[in-house]
Amino acid sequence: MTLTYFQRYQTWYATLFLCSYIFINNTINASSNIMEAQRDGVLPFMIWEPFVWEYSSAIGTLLLFPALVWLLKAKPFNWQKITRSLLIYLFASVIFSLLHVGIMVAIRKLIYTVQGMQYDFGLVWFELLYEYRKDLWGFLFLIAVIKAYQYVVNQLTGEAAPIKQGEDTPENLNFDRLLVKKLGKEFIVRVAQIDWLESSGNYVNLHIGARIYPLRATMSQLITQLEPQGFCRIHRSYAIRLDVVESITPLPSGDSEVKLTTGKVLNLSRRYKEQFKGNINSATANF
Repeated sequence: MTLTYFQRYQTWYATLFLCSYIFINNTINASSNIMEAQRDGVLPFMIWEPFVWEYSSAIGTLLLFPALVWLLKAKPFNWQKITRSLLIYLFASVIFSLLHVGIMVAIRKLIYTVQGMQYDFGLVWFELLYEYRKDLWGFLFLIAVIKAYQYVVNQLTGEAAPIKQGEDTPENLNFDRLLVKKLGKEFIVRVAQIDWLESSGNYVNLHIGARIYPLRATMSQLITQLEPQGFCRIHRSYAIRLDVVESITPLPSGDSEVKLTTGKVLNLSRRYKEQFKGNINSATANF
């Protein structure tokens, strides 16, 4: 599996893993409830009820999971302002629990109604407190899973970043060399080594021969910084270093194919063709 393919579909892989884990875990919980009741010799519920209880909880968790990802991105935990961060996450955990309870109770009431039965949530304040005790643990567990997943992915794929020169502002970032962190190591990549760039979600993949390094940026942001170093955008998703262009082949559609000295062939969109020709002419004249 290539890095580009994984980055493109990593959300689907992560979702599949999460769904599988939660539903397997809740299936085990439901079957355990049935086995414990059978061991006591009395089954105080219909055989399908524990599955409704557990799966409704699982669905609520999965529906709220994107909100946790957003929370970690929008409000990352700040150890410098720990009290404020603790209050934010405590409040978020309460909202998480209330929404989780609301979703699973709604699902249960719907299914029980279809079955001609009535679902009784119980004494509201007591049940909310009981559920919050479990949801708080689930809230913390899911945050730990998200952070662990992000850490493992970053370690395996590596991640490039501009080298800071003083203040963390665009004018103080060195785009001549990039610092790459991978598997606990740090090393320098020269921008002049990059053959082409590929947009991939919130990242731009830097292609250097057979190696690929993701850089957290948008293509528009990055190409603005790299154009003075001989890079040109040729497609919504691609940009190239002009001095690795080997040939250009026009296509009947009006687009063209650009072949690099590495053998890679990329699409030159009509939208960027004039800009590309201008940059090629300027690069040839300077040469």
